[in-house]
Amino acid sequence: MISLSLLILFIAFYVFYNTSEKAIKHKTFGFETWLNKQQKKGKILAVALLVIAMLLSCNTFGLGAGTMLFFICLMTVGSLIVILNPLKLLTPKSITILFILSLLIEFSII
Repeated sequence: MISLSLLILFIAFYVFYNTSEKAIKHKTFGFETWLNKQQKKGKILAVALLVIAMLLSCNTFGLGAGTMLFFICLMTVGSLIVILNPLKLLTPKSITILFILSLLIEFSII
């Protein structure tokens, strides 16, 4: 559940980042052009994804710890997106590898 929550949180913050006017935008994932044209729908989608991630976090860890974990993860993921996106280090391949690695660690398969 943590891995899924982090992935949804990443997508939500990335959508918010690409709807910003000041952000350095790269067409890495393919939906960035749609976000530039449909900014209002993109922001609504990002808020919905943030709420889903928060609900998953609160469902897994309880209200207090889940909320705290959500905001800590939001700050961490947001910082990584702001730092790594202009350097073009966020690619679908790297995100997929990190997500699979996170799932393997979460379910103790490694």
